Amino acid sequence: MLGGQTTVVSVADASQVGEARRAVTTACHRLGLDEGTTGAAALVTTEAATNLFKHAGGGEVLVRAVGTGVEMMAVDRGPGMSDVAASLRDGYSTTGTPGTGLGAIRRMSSFFDVYSAPGAGTAILCRVLPRGAAAGGTRMEVGAVSVPKHGEVVNGDGWMDVPTARGARVLIVDGLGHGPVANEAAHAALEAFRTAPGEAPAAAVETLHLALRSTRGAALAVADVDLEARVVRFAGVGNVAGSIWNAATSHHAVSVNGTAGHGILRTREFSYPWPAGGLLVLASDGLTTRWSLEAYPGLTARDPALVAAVLYRDHSRGRDDVTVVVLREARGSRS
Repeated sequence: MLGGQTTVVSVADASQVGEARRAVTTACHRLGLDEGTTGAAALVTTEAATNLFKHAGGGEVLVRAVGTGVEMMAVDRGPGMSDVAASLRDGYSTTGTPGTGLGAIRRMSSFFDVYSAPGAGTAILCRVLPRGAAAGGTRMEVGAVSVPKHGEVVNGDGWMDVPTARGARVLIVDGLGHGPVANEAAHAALEAFRTAPGEAPAAAVETLHLALRSTRGAALAVADVDLEARVVRFAGVGNVAGSIWNAATSHHAVSVNGTAGHGILRTREFSYPWPAGGLLVLASDGLTTRWSLEAYPGLTARDPALVAAVLYRDHSRGRDDVTVVVLREARGSRS
């Protein structure tokens, strides 16, 4: 799947709720979704955005097209929830309001997930799909946030995942710089990856290197998660990060120095064990390197999109394009 750009709307007061609602409505219209689905997505977003300024002092709404529907996430650095289960019950409120917002959001969503910790903020995830639309169906769950530098219209980063019979292959690319020239490089890498879906990671990086010759160049990485062999094969070049996590261990993948599209690359492919409950996290250098999932108890059990959103919220540099892609074995897929 070609990873789409994430639309970000800052919400600090009531006047910005409408902007968030319009962002998700626009995404629905671009997908050609019916009025009922569009209306549900708009209501979900309105409730979530209103909660941001009422309960958290502000935050961000993240909107992205996912398959046949839309995904909306709301993230904040507010007081968090001490009891998530209680907060989802109608009638529960900490501010004297009717207490129907979070429960209503869950009911109107095709898929809902939440991560919150006292004193450390909240992230909620809602996907709204047309009635009867199938969700999932592949062996890997994939979530992402991909945001251009503030003030830029186009994103110099990009990503793509390709489901396979044994798991999934994924590309993350960071065109040098930002703006249209970086976007051109990222787009060239994505198109080349699309046309060479069966190549091993090292061979794929060589193919992308040649495809980027006429561009500014890029940092990039290709990873292949093989659930049958329980291994991740990884090849990267430049300043992109890859790591494999579960509740107990972590392995950080190695990228070689250089720039895809420039000079001569000495590509190397590395293999890492894929643990039970594993997450693969890929990030461009718009994300700081000083993060650890150990700082977020329970987050590895949440949807990959929430993992990406929390890392974006807390560790984005704020002065560059930023992309975070997270993959996990689909629950129930392992034999």
